[in-house]
Amino acid sequence: MVLSWQIVRFQLKETFAIAYGNYTHREALIITLEKSGSRGYGECTSIDYYHINLSDFEQILTKIKTQVEGQSIIHPTEFYNFLLSLELPSFLRSALDCAYWDLFGKLEKKSFLELNNIDFNKLPDSSITISVDSVENQIKKIEQSAWTKFKVKCNHFNENDIAKLLELDTTLALDSNGSFINENCLWLENNETVSKFAYLEQPMKPGSENYEVLHADKFANWMADEDCQDISALKELKQHYRSINIKLVKCGGLTPALEMISVAKELNYKIMIGCMTESTIGISAGAVLAPFCDYADLDGANLIANDIAKGSEIVNGKIHLSENHGLGIYTD
Repeated sequence: MVLSWQIVRFQLKETFAIAYGNYTHREALIITLEKSGSRGYGECTSIDYYHINLSDFEQILTKIKTQVEGQSIIHPTEFYNFLLSLELPSFLRSALDCAYWDLFGKLEKKSFLELNNIDFNKLPDSSITISVDSVENQIKKIEQSAWTKFKVKCNHFNENDIAKLLELDTTLALDSNGSFINENCLWLENNETVSKFAYLEQPMKPGSENYEVLHADKFANWMADEDCQDISALKELKQHYRSINIKLVKCGGLTPALEMISVAKELNYKIMIGCMTESTIGISAGAVLAPFCDYADLDGANLIANDIAKGSEIVNGKIHLSENHGLGIYTD
C-alpha cells in the first residue's frame, strides 16, 4: 500500500461568512492510499477555529508513512485500531480512515453501502448554508434558491431578524456558531414559535459552563456541534441537546461515526451528518451515513468553485449516492 498526500486550495464561490470570520477559500489535505492499481481518497480541511494546521499534518504523515505502507490489507475496523495506536489528531485520522474504506471497497469490488449492509432507499434532503448577512439579503437568497432546506448563519442575536425568518414558508435551521448568550437562549427555548426551526445549532460557545442553561425538552431543538466532538460527549449532553451534528473530522472518521450513530440512536438523539467546506471527496464520505440520519448538511462541495473529484452528489438538496466501489470517489 502506498501513501501520498497533497494540499489543495479551494476557492469559494462566494465569501463564506460565519460568526468565526469571513472566508474566501479553504485549504484541504487530500490523502491517497494506493494498492494494486486502486486508489482510496480521504480529506480534511484547515479550520482555524479548530486550530488545524495542515503543515503539521504533513510532518506527521512523513513520520508514519513507513508504518502505514507496511500494513497489509485488513478490514477497515482493524485498520482503524492501527490508526488509534498512532495517536493522530481526529482530522488526520478521519482522512486516513476514509481513504482506507474507499480503497478497501475498491479492492473488494463492493461499495461502502454493500460492505455495511446499509439500506439507502430513504435519505434526508441536505440543507444549504446561507452566510451571515442582513436578514433581507438572506431571505432574498432563500427565495431565489432551488434548494428546499436552509441553514441560516448568524453572528449575534436579533429578535426581529428571527421573527422575519420564521415568517418564511420553508424549512429553516439557525446556526449561530456560538454567538448567543444565556438570555438569548432562554428566550428562544421558551418561545413556541421557535419550534418552527428544524434545529438551532451550537447556540453558545462550547463548554458545559454554557450549555448547562439549555434544556432539551423546551421548544428549541438545540443541536450540538462543537460541543459534540465524539461518542464520549453523548450521555452528558442528553439533558441539554435534542440533536447532534456528526462530522467525520471531529469524531475521527467513518469507523467511529458508525459507532457514534448507534449509541446516539439508543439515546434517542436526532442525528445530522454534517461537513466542513470540502470537496466531493469529503462529501462522498459523509454522504454514505445519510441513510442513518434525520438531517443532512452536506453542501460543502457546492460552495467551492474548483472541485477536484467525482462521487456522490448533492443536487438542490437531493443526495445522489454513488453506488461505485468504495466511497465511489474518482479524481480522473
